[in-house]
Amino acid sequence: MKKVAFIIPPTVELLDLAGPVQVFTEAKFYGFEIETEFFIYQEAPASTCGLGFGKLPDFRKARLNEGDFVFIPGMDQNYIRSRSFKAEKKFFNWLKECRDRKVTVCSVCNGAFALAEAGLLNEIECTTHWRRVEELQQQFPQTKVLADVLYVKYNNVCTSAGISAGIDLALSILEDLAGALFTHKVARGLVFYHRRNGKHKQDSIYLDFRNHINVKIHEVQDYLVDNLNGDTAIVVLASIAGMSPRNLTRVFKETTGATINEYLTQIRLETAKTLLSNSENTMADIAHTCGFKTERQLQRILKN
Repeated sequence: MKKVAFIIPPTVELLDLAGPVQVFTEAKFYGFEIETEFFIYQEAPASTCGLGFGKLPDFRKARLNEGDFVFIPGMDQNYIRSRSFKAEKKFFNWLKECRDRKVTVCSVCNGAFALAEAGLLNEIECTTHWRRVEELQQQFPQTKVLADVLYVKYNNVCTSAGISAGIDLALSILEDLAGALFTHKVARGLVFYHRRNGKHKQDSIYLDFRNHINVKIHEVQDYLVDNLNGDTAIVVLASIAGMSPRNLTRVFKETTGATINEYLTQIRLETAKTLLSNSENTMADIAHTCGFKTERQLQRILKN
């Protein structure tokens, strides 16, 4: 089972920590097997708002293997500028050892400064909170700090901008591990339709067309994802949205940029591609599961 270790520094920013933690907690709720652990490198850390933490083990007690993850959340910038932070050589060396053992090291917000101190950002693109971009670049000129992205994933080093961008990064990692459909379910559970930046390797139909705040259209989209082979007649969808069929057709296109039929076809196609990766699924079974009328219809759409 993969592990995600969260290192809690002194003066930690709570949301930088809690956001990614909740992503993996929600994933476990839906049945994904992943273990979350918490460690410290200084005794009795407290958040920037004064909330303290109970007794936690030292980071050197973490037992991480290739494919596991370490998250460094953001913290007070004055602490990062202090001698106390820069003196944490054992911790920085440990981060480097994790990277070398193919443990993926991730930062949220100005947690990137810890990665930089460990030498993990040398000669690679990275990001941090927009307020700290210039400072990170000046302090570590061998890096290339990007100001206009939510997160950067480079081999097994990942950096993200502040606050909610840590959730974006965690969802992206979860998608790599569990697929787009499962990540969509987690995002729905968090009421967070996560954004994507240009660095991500591919688009996701489950997460595209969600960059709007129309609750009723979200409900229709959720229904379509969950009922690919169910009743998707316009009158049924209109009832869910509390609109007339004509009004729903208009609002759906204006809100998402796609017609209902285009959106449904894309979801069915993406699901079919996922099911095709399992050799135990027959083409006929896949066509039925995805709501295609015939196996031939599915084959024709896949070909196109």
